[in-house]
Amino acid sequence: MLKDKVFLTQTDTTIGFVSQNADRLTAIKQRPPHKYYIKAVDSLATLKTFTRVPPSHKNRVRRSTKTTFIMPDGHSYRLIQDKDHLLLLNRLKWAYTTSANLSDHAYDENFTKKVADVIIEPLNQSNISSTIYKLGKQTIKRIR
Repeated sequence: MLKDKVFLTQTDTTIGFVSQNADRLTAIKQRPPHKYYIKAVDSLATLKTFTRVPPSHKNRVRRSTKTTFIMPDGHSYRLIQDKDHLLLLNRLKWAYTTSANLSDHAYDENFTKKVADVIIEPLNQSNISSTIYKLGKQTIKRIR
């Protein structure tokens, strides 16, 4: 079943783990369980099933690329526009996404290929991370 698999793939920003199972990602990354993951979604319609985008920010979210938004409820979402990354997300509709490394460690190709259930190639190492904005009802604050 796809929802329990951990995919190693090229995301819109870097090589990452993608899964609908946050517990598996937490175990693989050896990360504290209370931390949230970014939810990557395939469309605005899917995003609307999880959260309400403040009306003053709807156009910004719709047109964004490589941008993560922390919504007023504290959860983070990224609307994916990258056509290659969308090939997977169109099947899943949404997935938790995180960098492919142990928490607070550098990328290790041997480790990532050992722990992933499915590897989607090509994998291109990149140091580009998404821009992060925290959205309020009327305010916006750049985090990264």
